[in-house]
Parts: sequence; C-alpha cells; structure tokens
Amino acid sequence: MKRKKTICAALWSLCQNILPGMLILCLTVTSCARMGQPDGGWYDETPPRVISASPAERSVQVKSKKIYINFNEYIKIENATENVVVSPTQLEEPEIKSQGKRIVVELKDSLKPNTTYTVDFSDAITDNNEGNPLGNYTYTFSTGEVIDTMEVSGYVLESENLEPVKGIHVGLYANLSDSVFKKEALLRVSKTDSRGRFVIKGVAPGKYRVYALQDADGNFFYSQKSEKIAFQHDIIVPSSKPDIRQDTVWRDSLHIDSIARVPYTHFLPDDIMLRAFTATLTDRYLVKNDRREAERFTLYFSYGSDRLPEIRGLNFNAAGAFLVEPSERKDTITYWLRDTALVNQDTLRMEVRYEMTDSLGKLQPQTDTLEILSKQPYEKRQKALAKRLKDWQKKQEKRKDKGEPYDSVMPRETLMPKLSVTSQLDPDRNVRLSFDTPLDRADTAMIHLYSKIDTLWYQASCEVRKAEKVPRTYEIAAEWRPGVEYSLEIDSVAFRDIYGKVSGKLKQGFKVRSLDDYSSLFITLQGMSGRPVVCQLLNGQDHPVKEVRTTSGTAEFFYVSPQTYYLRMFVDENENGKWDTGDYDKDLQPEPVYYFSEEIECKAKWDVSKTWNPTARPLNEQKPAKIMKQKADRKKTVTRRNAERAKQLGIPYNLQR
Repeated sequence: MKRKKTICAALWSLCQNILPGMLILCLTVTSCARMGQPDGGWYDETPPRVISASPAERSVQVKSKKIYINFNEYIKIENATENVVVSPTQLEEPEIKSQGKRIVVELKDSLKPNTTYTVDFSDAITDNNEGNPLGNYTYTFSTGEVIDTMEVSGYVLESENLEPVKGIHVGLYANLSDSVFKKEALLRVSKTDSRGRFVIKGVAPGKYRVYALQDADGNFFYSQKSEKIAFQHDIIVPSSKPDIRQDTVWRDSLHIDSIARVPYTHFLPDDIMLRAFTATLTDRYLVKNDRREAERFTLYFSYGSDRLPEIRGLNFNAAGAFLVEPSERKDTITYWLRDTALVNQDTLRMEVRYEMTDSLGKLQPQTDTLEILSKQPYEKRQKALAKRLKDWQKKQEKRKDKGEPYDSVMPRETLMPKLSVTSQLDPDRNVRLSFDTPLDRADTAMIHLYSKIDTLWYQASCEVRKAEKVPRTYEIAAEWRPGVEYSLEIDSVAFRDIYGKVSGKLKQGFKVRSLDDYSSLFITLQGMSGRPVVCQLLNGQDHPVKEVRTTSGTAEFFYVSPQTYYLRMFVDENENGKWDTGDYDKDLQPEPVYYFSEEIECKAKWDVSKTWNPTARPLNEQKPAKIMKQKADRKKTVTRRNAERAKQLGIPYNLQR
C-alpha cells in the first residue's frame, strides 16, 4: 500500500514538470504553422499548358471537323462567341466549349481543300481556380500539305474621332476586285481588341486587300449600308524577317531581374491603318409622327428632301392651317397649328404625300393616311388651366384679405423670350433671343442697347437679325468692347406669336469680359498650307468649344478661357465647313481627321504658340488618353499574390520560387 502511494506521487510530480513544457511546445508549433501557411499553401501562379491535341497542332491533311485540345489542369473559356475567332470565316457558328481539362471545337461548315485553318483564342483561356491566362494562343491545322504562317496586323479607328473600334471583323481578300466586298465572304478574319488592334494569322504568300466590317447579318460581306466598314486600295503583300525584341524578366512586381534579347520572326505589314465609318443612309421613308404638344406635330423622315410633304386634311381644312418649320437637313418637319380650334382638336386625320425610296433606290411618290393624336388632350389641358386659375384666385383673395393690392381678372400668359446671356459675355459672341413658339410679329426697333462709359449710359449701335439655321431665334450683333457694361432693353409688345401672346418689358444687364481674362492660341500647321482645314479646340469631353477654318496653314484662336484644351483637325475636302463620312459605293474615304497628341494649357494673359505636323505620328498614337472614351482593357496577367505573401512573411520571394 505504501509502495503504491509512492508510485502515484512520483507520477504526479512528473506530470507537473513535463506537461507544461509539452503544452508550450504544441502551442508554439501551432502558432508557427498558422504564420507560415495562413491559407493552406502558396497560390498557383502557373498558367495552364497544352499537353496534346487531336488532330495535333500544325497537322496537315486534316479531315476531321472536331478538335480536342488537352491541358495539364482544369480550364475555362471566357465568352468564346466574342473572343474566339475561326479563320477562314465560318458562316455557321462553330461550337466551342470547355470540358474539364480540355477544349472541344466543332466546325459546322465544310472544310475547304488546301487551306490553313486557325482558331485564335486570344487570351480567353485561363485556369479554373486562379484565373491565370494562357496568353495569346492560336491552334492551327491545314487541310492541304502545307501550313501558311504569315501574319498581317494593324489598327481600326473611328474615322470621325480616332477612337479605337473594338470587336470589328478585319479580313483579307485575295480577289483584288472592288466588287468582292459586296459579294463574297472575307477570306481570313480577325477581331480588333480594345485598342483597335488586329492580327490576321495563317496567311498564305500572295497579294491581298484588307477590309473591316461590323457584320450585322453574319454573312461576312458588306450587304447593308448601316454596317460600319473600313477599306483601302493599298495591296497587302505579307512578308517576314528575323528580328530581336527585349523581354523584361521581373523578380517581383517592383524589381527587374534581367532583360533578355529574344530572337523572333517579325511579320509585315504590322502598321495597317483602317478608318471605320458608317455611310449616310440616303434611303428615304417616313419613320414616325409625333404630337407631344397640342400646338404642333412633327413628321420624322430617314433622310431629307427639297420637296416638302403635301398634306390634305380629312377631318379639317389644311389650307393655310400650318406654319411649316423644316430642320436644316429637311428630314424633320414640324407643323405649327395656326388656328386654336385645331389646337383643341385631339385627333387630326390627314393624307400625307411625300417622296419615298423604292426597291431600286429611286424616289417615288408615296401617300399615307395618318391619324395624329395629341399627347396633351383638350380635357386634360382644360383641367390644368382651371387649376391654375383656382390657385391664382386663392392668392388674390389672400392679398385682398390682407389689404394688399390684388387683381380681379387673371392676366394673359406673357410671351417670354429666352436670352443667351446672363451676367457676362465673351467679346466674340452675340446675344441671342429665342422663342418657344413661332412669331407673328417682331418689331426690332423696340430693342435698345446701351453701354456704360464712366458713369453715364449711352445708346450703342446694334444689328438685330434672324439667326441662320436656328428657328424662332434672333441674334443681336454689336461691337462688344471688353470690360464695358451693357444694358439690353426691350419694350413691351415688341414680339407677338401666332397665338396672340405678346412679350412684356425686358431688361438685362451684362458685362463683356476683360481681355485680361483670356488667352490666345496660335497653331502652325505643317504641311497643310493651301489645304482647306477646320481646326477645333476641344474641352475635356472631346467637344469643340471653338472652331477655325483656314487654308493658310495657321489657326488662330482668340478669347480663349483659361483651362486645359485639346486640338482636333479635319481636312475639309469638299469645303462645306463640316466633316463628311465615306461612301463605299462612290469610292469615297471619310475626310481625314487628326489629333494633337498633347494637352494645351491656356492661362489668362498668355499667348500660346504651338507647331503641329498632323501626319508626323501614326493615327493610333495621336488622340490623348485623357479624352479617349474607349479605354484599353486591362491585360490579363498572372496575379503574383505569392510575392505579397512572401513580403508579409519576410521571406525572399525569388528563393521561394
């Protein structure tokens, strides 16, 4: 019994001495494990790798339309319909899908004999877990005895503003005739990326023409005038040469490990520049009619005509019933109803005779019967008028109860002109008066302009005239002197609209800004002397704020408000003062557009001078990134999250790898 107690005491003493140490050791090991492997190991940063294919890559004499591409890990394809391009063009959409560790491509069209096929996956293939991209991968095979390996590349830009065109097809024709683009499918194709860049692969030696097509109907040729296109007459002859490029090897995200000189095959041409455009739709037809306000209705046509529509009223007399207001292009025509009885008529039934393009492209007479309904019915407008009258009467009653002046008859609504000036005016701008309804009378003698010299007001000379191409608008032109205060005063009843509303008395004071508030900008255009060009000063939204037409090779902008600007220019080849798009049927390219590649900082009291050679830079390098709307997609790269983990653990990342 005594021996048993002795043994128990010894064991208890041993536990007291050993167990605390073992507990500390376990906690230490657990803590270390938690620090070293917080997420269960290093991230996978290895892109997927092709291990085999059936038929094998670059196989010849291939007969199978089904392709299997096998990888070393599970993969996925991102939006195969948009990102994967098969060449030659496939009229029936191929089926492309991922199945675990492989991709299956099934071509639906018949295989062409003696032809190189390419399936360009771009960077659509990534591993399934971490999203590591395979990179630009293209699978190639041939139905003949040889593989064609040539490539041609370049850019597609919007012709009007040099924006990159993303996702447009670019293709080649070996047939060099001009008519092939409207008859046959493109031979070999590619798609542009977010920078507008394309690479057409698997090209055989020979001569080609290149076209771009935003294909609306999937036939791979230009069949609809609404399709965006680009073309050029240059003949492309693919070639190649050995070359050297520098590849940077990064130790981590901040440090360069080495720069290697890597030999490669340089394919040419690699600088094709296509300017995309959509032709003006000249087919004329009636698009719609609209009567948003009871006083007027509008006919919308797809294209204008010098011959305005003829209207015969079916439930009203159309003789002298309208004041007709066509748009500048005469494709939108507004009819103001002169008679208030017609204004109050909710439904207008009429026959409209106009010119419409037939199936042969010729203008032919067309007669439509229209029933035009007011979106503001008479009953609804009367209720609104009654409510306004009631509210006005309540207000007058309150004034009467308070012993304040009041009216017993509600005054007629006043015709209110809108002024384009508030408190300040630029010296090179004129004041504009605009009206919501057409005028029946305008007495410009009742418009007075006064200028303040020292402390006295003097009458200033001005000219009042109708504004060009802007309906219901008058322009007040004067010699606006910088730093001088003006007062524009209009007598009551100076204007009356066709519904009898008259204008009230109006007085507006403003000051012409001082010359010290402005900058001046002088541009020397190299190589443009004698050519009609339009130079535009742009704001940060790529919108023109000033415009200069010149043939002298210089463009001068005065009264420029201090801020950052950009510069655009187009060659006005037909000298009509506006940019014109192209036309494939007429063999017309869009008018050339150029951008100054730098920002222009204009400061008050500064004269800024710049020299600009518009053709010195390639078009794709001209437009400043800050005003580019089509931003380049972020390039897919391996995430390199292990570098951050190694940094947190204090372990050299390059040693861990």
